[in-house]
Amino acid sequence: MIRKTVAEIDLDRLAANFRKIRETVGGRQIIAVVKADAYGHGAVPVARRLENEGAGAFGVACVSEAVELREAGIESPIMVFFETDRLEEIFTHDLIPVVFDDSMVAPLAREAERRGRPIDVHVKVDTGMGRVGFPPAGCMEKILEIAGMKYLNVAGIMSHFSDADLRDRGFAAEQLSVFREIVKGLREKGMAVTAHIANSAGIMSFEESYLDAVRPGLMMYGYSPFCDNTMGLQPVMSLRTRIISVRRVPAGTPISYGRTFVTGRPSVIGVISVGYADGYSRLFSNRGEVLVRGRRAPVVGRVCMDLAMIDVTEVGDVSPGDEVVILSSDTVSGLTALDLAERVSTIPYEVLTSLGSRAARIYREQGREA
Repeated sequence: MIRKTVAEIDLDRLAANFRKIRETVGGRQIIAVVKADAYGHGAVPVARRLENEGAGAFGVACVSEAVELREAGIESPIMVFFETDRLEEIFTHDLIPVVFDDSMVAPLAREAERRGRPIDVHVKVDTGMGRVGFPPAGCMEKILEIAGMKYLNVAGIMSHFSDADLRDRGFAAEQLSVFREIVKGLREKGMAVTAHIANSAGIMSFEESYLDAVRPGLMMYGYSPFCDNTMGLQPVMSLRTRIISVRRVPAGTPISYGRTFVTGRPSVIGVISVGYADGYSRLFSNRGEVLVRGRRAPVVGRVCMDLAMIDVTEVGDVSPGDEVVILSSDTVSGLTALDLAERVSTIPYEVLTSLGSRAARIYREQGREA
């Protein structure tokens, strides 16, 4: 059986997007968010290119993601957003844990003292996300307490906007105001902390939120959190697979599980080598489209674990092995991550992290396979 689903990652486009961010935020530090395997693009190749482009630091979700980068030779600071209990690896690999709960502080301090080695931490404040972080009330006192510990150095303070697309700018402004007051109070106490709250949406639409550093994620991979793309970002990933079988069936033929699609005419059905195990959501059943030989072909019947069916009756002569475009980096194709997300009422983040997870990856630089 022909099975070849390939994600193509254009590292030159990634670099171009990063440069747009750098131009936008000026001299501020850029903490490039490469969690979730760089949103499905492959954390190691992405981080290598961004490190060469001048990324000041990287942000990951968990220690294992950081260790992967270190073992691949990434030397820049790496901030771990949500995990601090793997102390051996945090110290061995010189990671920067984000502290957002009382229970995290003492173990880090004890381990740092045992090693006789201070450790940088960033402290997270919950200004309205309602997820993790110290509440604003009493937050400054808590941060000063942490900073007073001999082996803990509070190098930064961060927060997170609760609206990924800043649709409610009023609430974002409230969050920023609360955060800035805390930062101001700490600096009045003599603390030199790096303050950061701006995500991709903040970078693109809320200049006041830039502060000392910014944390771009989605926009590095070529997508705007908004419906428009005023910065001219370029999608970095495309995904293609193959037709593994072509079936010519009469009218009245049910296709796939549950017989949710029945052919209304003699049809040519292509079986393609992608399914929900590859991140191609079952929600694309009878709603998705792909490109075959430059022509659109609808997904028919339910998407299976490893396969999906498409109606190629209007495409013309097709054969097993023919290429099928699932996700396109061409913004006029109608098959970008934003287009796919809108079809199934989700967000581009989910499309990218899902589709990039199982596919073999090819990286391109300067028009050549890297």
